[in-house]
Amino acid sequence: MRVGELWRYPAKSMGGERIDGTELTSGGVLGDRGWAVRDEVRRGIRGAKKIAGLMGLAARFLEPPALGAPPPEIEITLPDGSAVRSNDATVHERLSATLDHPVTLWPLQADPEHYRRGAADSDDLLEELRGIFGREQDEPLPDLSVFPPELVEYESPPGTYFDAYPLLLVTDRSLATLQHLTPSSRVDIRRFRPNVLVTVGDSDAANDAGAGFPEQAWIGRSIMIGGTILDVVAPCPRCVMITRGFADLPEDRGLLRTVVRDADQNLGVYATVRTPGPVTVGEDIRLV
Repeated sequence: MRVGELWRYPAKSMGGERIDGTELTSGGVLGDRGWAVRDEVRRGIRGAKKIAGLMGLAARFLEPPALGAPPPEIEITLPDGSAVRSNDATVHERLSATLDHPVTLWPLQADPEHYRRGAADSDDLLEELRGIFGREQDEPLPDLSVFPPELVEYESPPGTYFDAYPLLLVTDRSLATLQHLTPSSRVDIRRFRPNVLVTVGDSDAANDAGAGFPEQAWIGRSIMIGGTILDVVAPCPRCVMITRGFADLPEDRGLLRTVVRDADQNLGVYATVRTPGPVTVGEDIRLV
């Protein structure tokens, strides 16, 4: 197996940057999810599960992120092709107008209260969860026990803008399997937002799993990329975000139906960084 692609997302739920190499730290890819928007109606940090239009925006860093430093300023490209920078006095106004919802843009903050959950859209918990995960009435909800317990109170683990864990890995085999199961869909990596696309080829790690979604067999194991060690900790239950239409991708609700039905709701796996270090595209990956 090898590192096929590396992705960094300067802002939560916005389009990211494909990069050739990065430093993997205890917080994942250096600079990943350094910024996010706050919902000024419901309060609380929000992603595209709630504000779908975020996926139509694309963010890039104005300077490379540095170890131990705050996230650099970013430039956000809007759907009309114009751009606004995070340090522009009009950034909140322009993002709010584009998203048709009052928001403000924030870098990572030290205060845990910044990450506390805002008001739900529904008083019915099941209705709220079905909306977030895009589940039909006859479909099961994900196993929420795979998520860190602090997500009951906080939108993301305090100090981060991650959904749950710092790294998301997806194999090319899983994307190919999903495309085979949904031939009318466009199974594009941008819908799934991994940090690492793993090229499995004919490796034993893929064949031993005996499945079209081989990374699910890695949970509880570790991965070595050079001297960098990752621990694979949980599956990634998929939500309404993979159905969103943005850029040149159409809305596709059927894609999520297939993931729920044929992939046990999951595509990709979450990982944490046990031993930090550099990673580059093309490096070998070893499962241990």
